[in-house]
Amino acid sequence: MCQEPRTYALFLSLFLSHGLASHRVPNSRQDLHPLLQKMAEEIIEGSYLNALLDLIQFQSAHVWTADLSHRVLAYLNSQNVAFTIPSLQAAMENHLEQRLYQPQKLLEDLRETDAQQFRTAMKCLLEDKKDRLELEDIVIDLGEIRKQALQSPGVNRSLLLITLERCFQVLNPLECVDILGRVLRGSAGSFLQPEITDRLPRDLGEDAFKNLSAVFKDLYDQTSAHSQRALYSWMTGVLQTSSNVTDNSVSWVSAENLWILGRYMVHLSFEEIMRISPVEIGLFISYDNATKQLDTVYDITPDLAQAFLERIGSSSFDVRNTSTIHRLGLLVCFYDDLELLDAAMAQVLLHQMIKCSHLRGFQAGVQKLKADLLDIATENQTLNETLGSLSDAIVGLTHSQLESLSPEAVHGAISTLNQVSGWAKSQVIILSAKYLAHEKVLSFYNVSQMGVLLAGVGTQAFYSMDRRDLAQVLRSTISLHVSDLSPAQQQGVLSKMIEAGDTTSGIVEIQGAFFKEVSLFDLRREPGFNSTVLKDKELRRSQALFLYELLSRTTRRPQELLSAGQLVKGVMCSHIDAMSADSFLAHFQYFESNLRLLSPDQVNCLAWKYWEVSRSSMPPFLLAALPARILASVPASQCVPFLISLGKSQLDSLVLDSHKKNSVIRKVQQCLNDSIADEYTVDIVGNLLCHLPAATILHGVSPRAWATALHGLQDCPDLSPEQKTAVRLRLLERHGLPRNWTAETTKDLGPFLVLFSGDELSSVATKFPDILQQTASKMAGTLPPKEFLWAVFESVRNSSDRSPSTDPSPGCHGVTTPSSDDIFKLAEANACWAPEELLCMDEDVFLRNVELLGAVRGFSRPQLMALKEKAVQVWDLPPYWREHHIVSLGCIALALNKSELEQLDLSSIDTVAVLSQQTEWTPGQAQCILQGFLEDSGYRVQDLKSFHLVGFGATLCALSISEISLIKISEFRVAVARIGTLLCDTHVLAEFKRKAEIVFGDPTQWSSSVLQELGTIAAGLTKEELRMLDKDLMPYFQPSAIRCLPDEIFKELSPEQIAALGPGNAAAVTPAQRRQLSVLQLQSLQRALDGAKTPSWLDAPPSASPTRTPSSCSPPGASVPGGLWLGCPLLVLVPKLVW
Repeated sequence: MCQEPRTYALFLSLFLSHGLASHRVPNSRQDLHPLLQKMAEEIIEGSYLNALLDLIQFQSAHVWTADLSHRVLAYLNSQNVAFTIPSLQAAMENHLEQRLYQPQKLLEDLRETDAQQFRTAMKCLLEDKKDRLELEDIVIDLGEIRKQALQSPGVNRSLLLITLERCFQVLNPLECVDILGRVLRGSAGSFLQPEITDRLPRDLGEDAFKNLSAVFKDLYDQTSAHSQRALYSWMTGVLQTSSNVTDNSVSWVSAENLWILGRYMVHLSFEEIMRISPVEIGLFISYDNATKQLDTVYDITPDLAQAFLERIGSSSFDVRNTSTIHRLGLLVCFYDDLELLDAAMAQVLLHQMIKCSHLRGFQAGVQKLKADLLDIATENQTLNETLGSLSDAIVGLTHSQLESLSPEAVHGAISTLNQVSGWAKSQVIILSAKYLAHEKVLSFYNVSQMGVLLAGVGTQAFYSMDRRDLAQVLRSTISLHVSDLSPAQQQGVLSKMIEAGDTTSGIVEIQGAFFKEVSLFDLRREPGFNSTVLKDKELRRSQALFLYELLSRTTRRPQELLSAGQLVKGVMCSHIDAMSADSFLAHFQYFESNLRLLSPDQVNCLAWKYWEVSRSSMPPFLLAALPARILASVPASQCVPFLISLGKSQLDSLVLDSHKKNSVIRKVQQCLNDSIADEYTVDIVGNLLCHLPAATILHGVSPRAWATALHGLQDCPDLSPEQKTAVRLRLLERHGLPRNWTAETTKDLGPFLVLFSGDELSSVATKFPDILQQTASKMAGTLPPKEFLWAVFESVRNSSDRSPSTDPSPGCHGVTTPSSDDIFKLAEANACWAPEELLCMDEDVFLRNVELLGAVRGFSRPQLMALKEKAVQVWDLPPYWREHHIVSLGCIALALNKSELEQLDLSSIDTVAVLSQQTEWTPGQAQCILQGFLEDSGYRVQDLKSFHLVGFGATLCALSISEISLIKISEFRVAVARIGTLLCDTHVLAEFKRKAEIVFGDPTQWSSSVLQELGTIAAGLTKEELRMLDKDLMPYFQPSAIRCLPDEIFKELSPEQIAALGPGNAAAVTPAQRRQLSVLQLQSLQRALDGAKTPSWLDAPPSASPTRTPSSCSPPGASVPGGLWLGCPLLVLVPKLVW
C-alpha cells in the first residue's frame, strides 16, 4: 500500500509533464473535453483523488492522444494557476500520502465524490482483471493499486464504511456485496463488530442476500461471539421477513433457510429447532451439501445437536440407518440412540466420528461415546477380528489391550492404524513392535506401510536397515513422517545414510526439516551442492553460513543464493557490506521477505547498509535496529509510515535489549502523543499494541478504539504484569464484574480470563463451565495462573458424577478420586488434585490417563510421588516395567529415586531419549540414567554411536572428563550440533571443546560456521583462546554460548571484541558477567546492544541529526529538510514505466 500515493502522484506528474514540451498550445475551454476540464478544476482545488477518478472514467470511453495533456496544461495556465512540475509534485504527493496515512480523510474524500466518481472508484475495486491505463508512454497499473488498497487495514476500513454508506444507492447490490466481501476478507473479520449490522441493508434481493450471508459464513471463525449473534439476528430478520410466515405455530426455518444460515444454524434456539417441520428438516438432510454444512458446525452444543437429531428422526429419515448416519456431519458426535445398536452400526458410527476432533469442546463426552461404541462393536468379536474396523476409537485402548493383539491382526489392520491421529508414544511403541514382529525384516516396503507408527521403530532398528532401503524411505511419501522421529532416531537414520568414508552419501537428496540434522563435518565432505538443491531444505544457521560462503565463490548472481530457501540465514555482514548500492537495493526484497529467518545481527547489518546507500527510501522498521539516537531523529511528519512499518514487524525479535526496546516504545508514544484516539490508530500501530505501556492501555486508548484494540491485545504472546493489570481494569470498567457477563462476553474475553482472581472466576465456573473449560483447552502448552486453573478445576469437579474410591489401600476410604472424564477435561488443571486423590484413583483410570497426567507441568513433588506410587501399585516394581511403561510416565518419572532408576531396564537408547526430555533431573538422577544405559546395553563409552550421544540429551552432561575423552571422534563430530545445545558445567564443556579441536582444528582457525555449529561447546574456550579470536567472529557465537561463558573468562574479552558481539549476543550477556566488566568494556557492550556499527559512528554526539543523502528524489532547486525523509517516491521519467 505504501506505493499507492506514489502511483497516483507519479501518474499525474508524468501526465502533465507531457505538456511542458510545447509552449504554445490552445487554452480555451472549447478545446478540452468537459470531463478533463472537470479534472483540471479538481487539480486546481487540490482534489487529486477526484481528478484520478475522472481520468479513469474518461480513459474508459475515449482514446488518449498526445495533445490531450497539452490541452489540460493550457487550461490550467488559462486559470492563472502557475504550476511547475516540482511544486505540483510536492502538493500531490503530500495530499495523497495524507490519504494513505490518514484514511479518515480518504473516507471524507469518497463521501464528497459525485455519483459517477464513486461508481468509478467502486468499479476499480470490483474488477478482477489486472487492468492498466496506458497513456502514450505512461502505464498506470490499476490492478496493483487495488491490491495494495485492499491490503491496508486503514484504507480497508474506510472502504468498508463508504461501501455501506453509499454503494447500495449507486451500484447494483450484487456488485456492492462483492466489494464488501473483498474488504471484509482482507480484514480477517476484525471489522465485523456488532454495530455493523445496523448499517446492513434489510431489503437486499435474494441473490445478494445469499452472497453476503456466504461472506459472513466464511468469516465465522474470525468473528467475535457478539458479532456472530448480531449477524445471526440480521440474517434471521431478513429470512423471517421473506418467509411471510404469520402463524406462530409454523416455523420460518425452512430447508433453504437452514442452508443459507450455514454455520449460523447453531445460534437457533432449542425451541426454534424443535418447531422445524419434519418435512423441512427431511428436505434439508436430503440436500447433497447438507453433510458438508453439518461437518462445519464446530461450536454446536450437545443440547442443540440432540434437538437436531430428534427433528431428523421425526422426518422420513431413520437415524439408525447407515445412509442417514453418513449425512449427520458433526451431529454424529452426540448420537445417543445406543439401545439395540448392533456391532455393524457401531462400527459405522465410529468411522463417522473421526471428524469429532474438530468440535470446539465436549471432547470428554465424545471419548465416552467412542468407548461405549467400541464395547458394542467388539461385543461378540475379539479385538483381533475387529481391529481394522474400529476407526480412531482404538486410541482409547489400554496398554494391556494393545499387547493382547496378535502380530497378524496388527499387520492386517495396518492401513487403518497408520492413519489414526492421537496415538500416545507408548501405544505407537507397542503397535510398531507388533507389526515388525510379523514382518521379521525391516525393509523399505514394510516401513512404507507404517505411516504414523514409524515413530515406534527403534533407533537401532533404523541403523540396522539396508542403506538402499533407507534411501528409498527418504525419497517416498513416508518421509513426511520422519519429522515425527526423535533426534536419536533421526541421527540413527543419518548414521546409516552417511557411512564414514563414503563419498556417495546422498546428503543432497535429504529433504525438508530432516536436512537440519546433517552435521557440518559431513557437509564439508559433500561436493554436490548448488543453490537449486537447497530450495526445499531447512538449514541450521551453521549449515547456511558454510553453504553460502561455499556457493558464493562460484555463483556471481546474488539472487540465485538469496532465493534459495533458507540459505539467506548464512549471509554475513561482510557479504552485505560488499554489495554495491544498486545490487543491494535490487536484492533487498529477498531479505525483507525472509525477515523471520534473519538474526538480529543480520538485520542490524541490513539497516546500516540501507542507511548508507539510500536512507531516503529505507523501510522505516529498520530504524529500530540502528542506534537509538538515529531513531530519535525521525521527524513527526514521518511518524505514521514509521508506525505502520514497525507495527508489521515483530519488535521482540527485532530489538532484544530491554533498554533499547524502551527507547523504541518512547518514540512510538511520542508519535502517538500517548493516546490511541480511534480504530484507525489501532490499525496503524499493528503489533506495537503489545508493547504499549500499561498507562497508555489504561488511560490512552479511547472508548471508541477499545474494541478494536482488545481484538489485537488478545493475540499478544507476552504481556507484562503491569499491562495485564491495565487490561483487567479496562475490562472491568467496560463489562463489569464477571458475574454479570453474558455467554457472548465470556467467549469474547476468553483469552483474558486468566487475568481475573479466583473469586471473580467462580461465577464464570458456575454459569458457563463449558466456556471456561473450552478456553482452558485452547491454552495447551502454556502454564496459566494457579487461580485460573483452580477455577477450571472447580467447574469440572462441580459438574462431575464422581464417587468415592474403590481402592482398598489405607487412607483411601471415602476419598473422592478423579475419573477419566475429569482428567481429560482438566488438562493442566489436573495439578489441583490433592496427592491422596491421585494416589487413590482407580487403577483403570490411571492406566487410561497416565500419558495425560505425565504431560502436566505444574505438579508438585508430593503429587509426583503419589503418581509414582500409583504406577508401582498398577505395574509392580520398576524392574518389571517395560519400555512403553517408562515412556508413558512423562514428568512422573522425575519422582523416581536413584535406586529405582537403577532398577529400570534402560537397554534401549529410545527409552533414555524419552527420559532425557525431562529437564529437571538432579545430577545424581542423570548419572543413574547414563550409567544404567551403559550397564544394561553392554556398551562402553568408546563404543557409543552418534545416535547414542544425541539420545542421551542433557544426561550426557553427567559424563566424567575421562569418559568424554573416550568418545570416538568419528561419532562426536556428527553429533556436535546437538551436543552444543546442552547447558553442561564448564569443565564438561571444556572437555568437549578439546574434542572439537581435533575435528575443526585450533580455535584461532575456526570459521563463523564452526563457531555457530559448536553452540555451548564454544563456552569451553580458555581465557587465552578467547582473547585470540578475531573480533569479526564474535557475532557467530550462539547466544547460549555467551551465557555459558564463566564470568571470569568472559571479562577477558577486549572492548573491541565486546563491541563486535552484535545486538543478539550482547543481549545474552548475564548480569553476573556484566558486573565483571570495566567501564570501557561496559561502553563497548552498550554500543553492541544499541546496534552501533563502528567507532566512527559512535563518536558522533547523540544530538546530531543524520543528514539526507542527495538523490534524484529531490525536486530541482528544492531544499532538503533536516532529519529523515522516509518514503521519497522516485519520480523519474522513463518510457513505458509500469507502476
